[in-house]
Amino acid sequence: MDAEFWRQRWANNEIGFHLDGVNPKLIEHYSVLGVQPGGCVFVPLCGKSQDMLWLARQGVDVIGVELSEKAVNAFFAENQMTPDIKIFDHLERWCCDNITIYRGDFFDLIPELFEHVDAVYDRAALVALPKQMRSEYCKHLSYLVPAPLRVLLICFDYDQDKMDGPPFSVPAYEVRYHFSEVVPITPLSSENIIAENPQFKTRGLNAIEEQVYFLGYPTR
Repeated sequence: MDAEFWRQRWANNEIGFHLDGVNPKLIEHYSVLGVQPGGCVFVPLCGKSQDMLWLARQGVDVIGVELSEKAVNAFFAENQMTPDIKIFDHLERWCCDNITIYRGDFFDLIPELFEHVDAVYDRAALVALPKQMRSEYCKHLSYLVPAPLRVLLICFDYDQDKMDGPPFSVPAYEVRYHFSEVVPITPLSSENIIAENPQFKTRGLNAIEEQVYFLGYPTR
């Protein structure tokens, strides 16, 4: 699975992973991140997610990264925002108010762009990647974001013999494999969401667990 795969998904409007509204799990669990107004949240592989607008309304700066130019352009256009666009190295920086999206490859990002990040919100990044890429993603995320890492992570767990991703199944043992030596892992919720997502039934599943984790040390 390469960059062209995702460009084509957006070009063909094959974006079933996109939510038209704000993810309820973000609203429910955001406070666990302990980010104060004036802080900064990073949203990897952000697409045109409305979650970024919700985060911005909490009074924090939002930094996203997205490979698809169509997705980035759609985010600003659909929300009547006029971005300032600057190009440097392999990235484009699209900024408006307190939202910045880097248009380019996640693996081209450097720590200097994330010095002020307080936390990460990952709803659609880890589960978008095949297994061989997930370890590299987790390593690069830890490299980019200042320690100690704080992440609100949403994953799916399902029988991958019945359906292949994306979104991919990332069970609890894999989350522990990637992060347990970096920060504590706190499960926040687990819910079978098959009834609300019939598209997964058509792909062969009869159950899919949406699991939410907080990765990090508790806020004092």
